[in-house]
Amino acid sequence: MNMIAKSALLMAVLGLSACAQGGLGGGNTVDLNANQGAASDPRSPAYFNQVVGDRVLFAVDQSSLSPEAQSILASQAQWLLTNTEYTALIEGHADEQGTREYNLALGARRANAVQEYLISQGVAANRLRTISYGKERPLEICSNESCYRQNRRAVSVIAAGAGV
Repeated sequence: MNMIAKSALLMAVLGLSACAQGGLGGGNTVDLNANQGAASDPRSPAYFNQVVGDRVLFAVDQSSLSPEAQSILASQAQWLLTNTEYTALIEGHADEQGTREYNLALGARRANAVQEYLISQGVAANRLRTISYGKERPLEICSNESCYRQNRRAVSVIAAGAGV
């Protein structure tokens, strides 16, 4: 065997050995779900999504917040005020009825209504950002009210980081 082939073989063996031992650092592993946390941990994104609630629903052609939506958003605001290392991207959505342009504008109004409410509850504006998807990202796909109702929403997507 020539020197290049021996070197390549040695590198392959060392590489496989490092993989078998959990990396070159010896046992260090990366948990891709570590930042999600458990729903039982009040500081985790999973808790925010499942217990606090990451979405609010809207009536047909409306961007005003119902009392139920305000209650959910008050809880979101409290969570964000407690967990200052997180920011939120507020996604506005609409059902499939109406034009693309109309639904993008409606989704933007819904996201803005959520953002304004969270700011009114003390969440710093620089921790919040909005985007509208209009009717482009439905949760439910069918042409009846039960599906439309789930698609008329604003979703607060949280992420760790100083800015959004």
